[in-house]
Amino acid sequence: MTNSAFTLRPQAKGDQIHIDQLLDEAFGPGRFTRTAYRLREGVGEIGQLAYIAQSGGKIVGSLKYWPVSIDRRHQAVLLGPLAVHPDWRGGGCGLALMECTLPLAKAFGLGLVILVGDLSYYERVGFSPVPAGRLRFPGPVNPTRLLWLELVPGASEEITGGIGKYTGRLPSLPEPGPAEQAQQQ
Repeated sequence: MTNSAFTLRPQAKGDQIHIDQLLDEAFGPGRFTRTAYRLREGVGEIGQLAYIAQSGGKIVGSLKYWPVSIDRRHQAVLLGPLAVHPDWRGGGCGLALMECTLPLAKAFGLGLVILVGDLSYYERVGFSPVPAGRLRFPGPVNPTRLLWLELVPGASEEITGGIGKYTGRLPSLPEPGPAEQAQQQ
């Protein structure tokens, strides 16, 4: 997917060092103390959904997804971190990353995406507040910032409980079909 100012592409092997630099610039070192980061420790990202935005050879945006469990019975996907270089904020880079990857997540059969973030930003791609008391993070999280998006209608109906680290095998996602491959270009 291409915007006049940046290009989206799957994350490549050598990108991680530049993504780490971007995360440092976007969030600072305090990001490691956040509850969402605790859920990611020791768990692999869903590689097929890790995308970057690039401009002039520089990574200006990054988005990853991670598997989580809910009440040890249900699987969901944790969106984040979504990082955009400070100079690129407000230019549609973060939204473009989500608009590219959320359909892929759905095509891979993932049903529910959760995140901690600002509703005014994430509702643009369909996120809504988690009803009070339905989900609990294993650490401090402002409950008004806990959001979710059903990729499959009804995916949240039976979901309630504590969000924890995903301890099973990482989802083995199929290669995207022709329609999903066109979405990536």
